[in-house]
Amino acid sequence: MKKFIQRIALRFSILASLFTFLWENKMWWMIPMTMVLAVFFLVMIFAQSSPLGPFIYTLF
Repeated sequence: MKKFIQRIALRFSILASLFTFLWENKMWWMIPMTMVLAVFFLVMIFAQSSPLGPFIYTLF
């Protein structure tokens, strides 16, 4: 369980550092695109482990 939490924290730290990089370099227009990609990534991860997977895959 501890390793799982560490992996999740690492992934969120990578995402947080990406947003910090975009903000500091004044690339505000890329922040919404990266947020959409992150949401798409989460949908694909949860779709693989749920019974709704076949229905979500038909949307793409």
